[in-house]
Parts: sequence; C-alpha cells; structure tokens
Amino acid sequence: MLVTAPARRCRYGQGNRLLLVGALQLKIYRSQSQRYPGIRRFYGTETSYHEPKTEAIRNIGIIAHVDAGKTTTTERMLFHSGRTRFIGNVDHGNTTTDFLPMERERGITIQSAAVTFNWPPKQMCPPGDEPKTINLIDTPGHQDFRYEVDRCLPILDGAVCILDSVKGVETHTERVWNSAHLSKIPRLIFVNKLDRDGASFKRAVQEAAMRLKTWPLLCQIPWWHKDDFVGVIDVVDLKGMKFSPSSGNMTVVSEQSIAQENPALRAEMDMARLRLIEILSEHDDNLMGEFLTHEGDVPSASIKRSIRRLIMDGEGRFAPIFAGASLKNIGVQPLLDAVVDYLPSPLDRPELQVMSGAKSNTLSEMLGKEVKKPHHHPHLPPVLAIAHVFKVVDDPRRGMMSYVRVYHGSLSRSSHMWNSHIHAFEKPLNILHVSAKDFHDIQHLPTGQIGAMAGLKSARTGDTLITFPGHHTQQPAEPLRSIRIKTLEIPPAVAFIAIEPYTRTASEKLEEALKKLSREDPSIRWSKDEKTEQLILSGMGLLHLEIAQHRLKTHYNIDRESAMWGDIEVEYSECPLASSGPHRAEYDRPLRDKAGKAACTATVEPLDEHNRRQTLLEACVERDGNIIHISIPLPSDNNNNKSSKSKPKPLPFDPDMVRQQLLNGAVAGLARGPRRNAPVRRAFVTLTFDPDHDFFGPVASTGGHITNAAMQAVRGAMKEAHAAGQVGILEPFNNVEINCPEEASNVIQHDLVASRGGLVLEVRKPDDALYAEGGEGDNGSSPVDVEKLYTPPDPYDSVQSLRDPKKSVVRMLDIVGKAPLKEMMKYDSQLRSMTGGRHELQLHPGGFELVTGPRERALEAGRV
Repeated sequence: MLVTAPARRCRYGQGNRLLLVGALQLKIYRSQSQRYPGIRRFYGTETSYHEPKTEAIRNIGIIAHVDAGKTTTTERMLFHSGRTRFIGNVDHGNTTTDFLPMERERGITIQSAAVTFNWPPKQMCPPGDEPKTINLIDTPGHQDFRYEVDRCLPILDGAVCILDSVKGVETHTERVWNSAHLSKIPRLIFVNKLDRDGASFKRAVQEAAMRLKTWPLLCQIPWWHKDDFVGVIDVVDLKGMKFSPSSGNMTVVSEQSIAQENPALRAEMDMARLRLIEILSEHDDNLMGEFLTHEGDVPSASIKRSIRRLIMDGEGRFAPIFAGASLKNIGVQPLLDAVVDYLPSPLDRPELQVMSGAKSNTLSEMLGKEVKKPHHHPHLPPVLAIAHVFKVVDDPRRGMMSYVRVYHGSLSRSSHMWNSHIHAFEKPLNILHVSAKDFHDIQHLPTGQIGAMAGLKSARTGDTLITFPGHHTQQPAEPLRSIRIKTLEIPPAVAFIAIEPYTRTASEKLEEALKKLSREDPSIRWSKDEKTEQLILSGMGLLHLEIAQHRLKTHYNIDRESAMWGDIEVEYSECPLASSGPHRAEYDRPLRDKAGKAACTATVEPLDEHNRRQTLLEACVERDGNIIHISIPLPSDNNNNKSSKSKPKPLPFDPDMVRQQLLNGAVAGLARGPRRNAPVRRAFVTLTFDPDHDFFGPVASTGGHITNAAMQAVRGAMKEAHAAGQVGILEPFNNVEINCPEEASNVIQHDLVASRGGLVLEVRKPDDALYAEGGEGDNGSSPVDVEKLYTPPDPYDSVQSLRDPKKSVVRMLDIVGKAPLKEMMKYDSQLRSMTGGRHELQLHPGGFELVTGPRERALEAGRV
C-alpha cells in the first residue's frame, strides 16, 4: 500500500495534477524498491508489518569496548539489508541508532537502541526460504554505561563481540564478555579495523583466547593484497570474498581462482580449514565420525552444524571468529550470514527460569502446578503471556515507553497486564514495533519478539508483566501472582552532584524530573536532604552524570538558573568495622493518619568472606554491597510441646510480605550512614522480627510501620558503632592500565603512588600481556594453549622494520595498578604533559577500598 501520496491537495487544486503527482511518486517508489531491497517497509502502515515465525527470529546484541566499531558495523548491517538507503557515519553524526543529540555530538553510544531488519534480502533467499528477522540492539561501550549493557543482555539470544584489531581485547570487552557469560549467551567474534595501520589479526585472536578464555574457531581469515586488506577467506565454504570499499559490493571468488592467482593463500586456506575441523572433532563426536568417514573432506554443512552445537550452551568455551573492516564495508555481509547460521532463535534457547517467592523453577514447571482460582475454566491456560521489561525511555511524543521481551504467549493492546513487582494491573495504550527512534503501531507482540508499550504508569526496569484469562479485576491466584523473571543488581554509585533549587516551585519541578530520570535509568539515584532541601544526584561516573545533567536541562527543561549546581564529586561510602547491636527499635507513630505500632531488632557486622560463605545457604539478600538476613522465629506456643503431633500454630501474618517490608526498611536504613551521611556498604545485617513481641496485630502493625521499624533499628545499630569509633570510610577505586613510553614510566609510577594514593601492581611489555594472570582460567591455568593455537601470519610482520629504517623506535610499557577514582577523573590530561601525548589510559571499576592513615585525616579535614 502506497501512502506517500495520500489524499493530499495539489498546490494549485487541479485534480489531474494530483493524479500526476501520485503516479510520479509511485514510479519513484518502484524504482527505489528495486534498488534498495526492503524499502517497502518504510512506506507501509500498520498492516505492512509482517509477523515472523519464532524460529526465524534472531535477537542479538552488539557488544564491545568503546570505539571498537559497534555503531559503524550496525550501520552497514542496516544498509546491506535494505533497511536504510544510505550509510550513516559516527563522525558525521547521522547514524540510525545513535540519534540522541549528545550521542551525535560526542560520537559515542550513550543508550542502547533497538532496530529490526531482515537478512538475507528476499531476492537472495533460495526458493521456499524466507528471510530471518533480526532484532538488533546496539549497546554502549563506555564503562560509565555498563548498567545499560547489563540490563539488555539477559533478553538477548545471541551476541556479536567486536574486537579492535589494533588495540586487541580491551578492559571493557572482558567485562561485557563476562556479563554475556552470566546470561549464557552464545557469541561470535568480529575482528574489526583490519584496514588500519598496526592491525594484527593474529594478535587479536590470541588475546581473545587468553583474555576471554575461549577457543577461537577461525571461520574466516583476512585476505591481503600486499599491504592492503581487500577481503576475507571463508574457510568453511572454501571461497574468497572481495569487497568494494565505496559501495560494499561483494564479489565471490572460487577456490580454483584463488589457487591460480595466489597458491600460498590457497594453502593457508586449507591449513585453516584442517585446524578448524581438528578442534571441532576433539569436542564433537558427530563431526569426528564424519571426519573419519570422509577422510578429512568434511562437508561445509556438517562444520556449521558442529559450530552451532558447540556454542549453543552459551558457556563461551568456543567462539567463531570473523574478520573485516566495517568502515571500509569489508566483511559485514558474511557476518550477517553467520548470525543467521550460528546464533539461536528463541526456540533454541534454554527454558526460561522464573522466581516465585524464594523458589526458582522453569516456566513450564511453574505453570504446570495446580492452581486453585475461583471461576477458572479448566480448558484455559493459567497464564496467557509473560514479558520482561528491560528498559524504560521517556519519549518526547509518546511519554514513558516500556521496552519488553515476550517469553510466553502474545501481548495485545487490549490486555490487562499484571505487574508482579507492584501487584497491580496495568493496561497499555499502544504496542509498538521499535526501529531506533521511530515507532510503528502493531496489534500484538508474539513470543520471542522485542517491542515497546506506551501508557504503562508504573512499570520499571526489571518488572515482569503477566496476562491471565478472565476479568482483570480478579486477583490472580498464588503462586502465579508472584511470578517474576530474575533481574540483575544495580551497581553502586561512585560519583554524585549536589543541586540546590532556589524556590519551592523549582524544587518540585526538579524532583518530578529526577523521578522520571531514575525510572529511565535505575543506575541513577537521587535523594533529598529534608533539612537543607539539597538534592543529591548519584551515578556511575563523570560522563554518566554529565549526560544526566544535560538531559535534565534539555529533555526535562530544567532551567540552569533555577538551581545551584555543584561540581561532580566522588561518592564515598561507610562500612562497619566491628559488630554492633542488637538494637531494638519500636515505631509507634501515625502513618497517613492511621495509628500503628511495630518493632524490630537489628545487628550489624562487617561483611567478610567468613560470614559471606556461612550465609550462602540461608535466606539472605544481597543489595548494594550488603547482605541482609531476615529472621522470623516461630511463635513460642509452637515450642511448648515438642512431642505433640499437632500442626504448628500458623504465623499471624504473611511471612513473605513481612520479609519484603523488613528488607525495604533495611535498605533505607543503609542508604545513609552516621559518619558522612553516605551509603553503607560491606555490612552484614541481621533483622529479627519476633511475632510475640514485635507484631501488634494486623491492624496496628501495617507494612509502613514494619518498614520504618526496620529502618530505625538499622540506623540505631550504625549509630552505636559510630559512637564507638567503629565506622570506616570506603573510597571507590579504579583499575588502571597505562601504555606509555619507557622513558616516562618512572615518573608516572612515582606520581601514581606518591601523589595519587595509588598502587602499581605490574610493569610489563605489551607483548607480555598475553601471558599475564588475566589469561588464566578458573582452575589457575589457561583454557587455551596459545602455542598450539593456529593463527594465520600477518602480512607485514617481517617487513615492519623496513618501512622507515631511519625512524627511531619508541619502546612502550604497560603500567598496571589501582588508584582512587577521585584522582583518575581528570588524569588523562595530566598524563599528556608527562608523555607528550604518547600514552593510552584505560580505567575500569575496581571496587571500594578502606581509607586509612594520612588520606583519611585529609578527607576528614576536607583536603581530599
């Protein structure tokens, strides 16, 4: 259906002119649809959205270190699939997925963006085959936005990890790789930027093996023509692929032509294929049988099936390797083929694990339990659909948009959805198909798909949405009402900025904006000092808070002149140094004009490895670096007659609900410590709620009273510890890696230790990095012997020194250490003066360290 020429009046009002314009646009549309496959989707309405089959869906993410080429690769994928008409450029600020003004201004990805396209194009599919639908999420690479990556990874079915062939495996690459490992996501590796000076495919593969602890499965090797990177060699299908840097057009070269033009390259292709088959045969009995049957000449289809089997468990023990240079349009189409061939569909993934209370089961086991519910029809399923909210975005036109992944059933715009986190029904205004910054209305969202919903008033990141048969006013039956998909913990904040509004109106407007901002990004916290009216905005780092501050001023229209904005500072924390308590608190005050009373007893201890191990099997919750243990003893009447065979007397309240209320109170009590009014970390808190002495009836002991009693008990225990001088200060640290000239290394080491309060752990040559401790496996030895690993030679290893014999060679060293975050926030500019700009600084979170000695005294005196 053509909608570019609707019933729009011609400028001069002639009907024949209207027909002429419509015919002209139809002609342009037809010519463009032939030139750009898939363009028809841009001109469709809601009815043009074709719902794919679940087995044809690929939910994938692009993960990597900052500046590895994630967005550039995404742009090429969209162009070659026909999803876009031109290739966007990060430097020009016109990419599809980086659409925020701050993203285009800084040239980095700040928020993850979802986009959908089909591959391969319809005209390239064999007869009877349909294109696969790829839902792709482009994630940020900067460490300050690691929570943005972590909240998207669990809803993916596969990932493409991009490596910079010049820099190799960088720090953040290891972190996101480990995050994908926790979610058991099958991964591919794309070695990018092979067209750059200093690129080394060999080194990138070796670092992937050692630092990512994975066996590289070389499905491609680079194709070099002298010093120029011109294409890739497919060792599975035994063919070459050359690319045009301008258009990205691909030319397939047969193995016979390669053998005639470059016999050495053909020999390298055969060697790579043989080594690939040998690795697969060692771990796949099916392929071993075919290898012996065919005497080494294994069909390509069998190799692909074997690779798929080995990576499907998501353990990351094996990773198919692909080569390319996205900026030069080399290797992107074969990478898309690999996504379709090797990465799983939603049906291929393990069954979803869900929680109900403290119990974890598969979804089918949970739904298979007998559920007693009034007016329930036996022929209807107990649950119609289950979805997970993994992101919330405030869209300027549609309001709060809740991004969801559907795991079971189908969501429709008429569905009343039970939010198991807030125990309330919500109804969407629209269900939308997401395409970066554009949204298209659809009627429903089926299993395996990713989409967005507008109009949900309370949904936040991590919530589980469930639809039940029957009327939405009926309370869902237990345990179905408490089903939730497990979510990740929000990392602790390490930096903050103070804001002091000048007027009450400005304060109310700012608080409303902060509520929306923290709903969008839960890693942003805010609090208000009731005495000074000062607002504290906390985040993951300098860049994270700069982006948040900019969004408050531009998106939420907060006038800078309406408040005093402080500088971004490091957020210190507090920790108990010795046990304190038990401290009992009794809360006896009216709440919301209702009288009530509740009590609780709290004990606070330092959190160390000893009590952490002891509590692993108990009912404990880890939150913000603390472990909270809630104890609810049985009523004393149950212990009077131990020999009695009568059933124990039931508790006069719902224990699961009271545990949640006590947990909320403990978290609130640990939010501000007594020494610096800073968050408390590394605390082991035991809350005891005695039904005989702390519960005063269901009318008196409301949820609010129980929560406040727990909060006051925890705060009271911390105040006792502070009065005894047993509360310490924790400071956020960074793990530091500095690559610098050898002549500057001594000055940098002295500055890092003497002036910055840091610690130098190791000084090494860059070539030694492969054999550092970071390459060791869990059992203390590397899972991959790099000496036995096959990697094709780089083309100019032996002639590198002949390029410029007169130029002096600068010997570089890597300095590895730890330093306080406060000293590292602007350290890059200070390093510039020490190295003359010839350095590279990598930082990533290093946890919290106890402040002692002169630094603690300087901190108390305000000199740090």
